[in-house]
Order: sequence, then structure tokens, then C-alpha cells
Amino acid sequence: MIVATLVQWKELWQTVVASVVAGVGITFAFSVGIWGSGQFVELSRNDRPVAATVAGVVGALALLCVAGAVIVGIVVMTQK
Repeated sequence: MIVATLVQWKELWQTVVASVVAGVGITFAFSVGIWGSGQFVELSRNDRPVAATVAGVVGALALLCVAGAVIVGIVVMTQK
């Protein structure tokens, strides 16, 4: 009797892990982007231009990471 494999557990597990890591990572990066923009505004009001610039750069880099992840996701989906 031949037993058919209905679920390929290794591939399913890889998909679940990749989804969780991407979901948590992108959510964290987006929250850092929001934090950076908020800190930029707050520090700018308090006349702390260097700290405001650093917070703005951190926020911008985080949002660029989110945009990059979205682009990579679109590319991966369209290639398969």
C-alpha cells in the first residue's frame, strides 16, 4: 500500500516561520519609524536639533526598511 503525503510538513513549517518572522520584523520596523518621526517633532520643538536629526534619520531608515520589505514581497510573489 502506498501512503500519499497530503501535507508537506517541512515546507509548511518554513512558511509559518518565515511569515511570523516577517510579520514581527516589519511591524517592529514600522513602529520604530513612527517613533522616530514622533521624536523628531518633539525634539525639534524643544530646540534639540542634533537629537531631532538622529531620531529623524532612524525613523527614515526604518521606514525605508519597511518599503524594501514590501518591494521584496511583491517581487517574490510575482516570480513564483
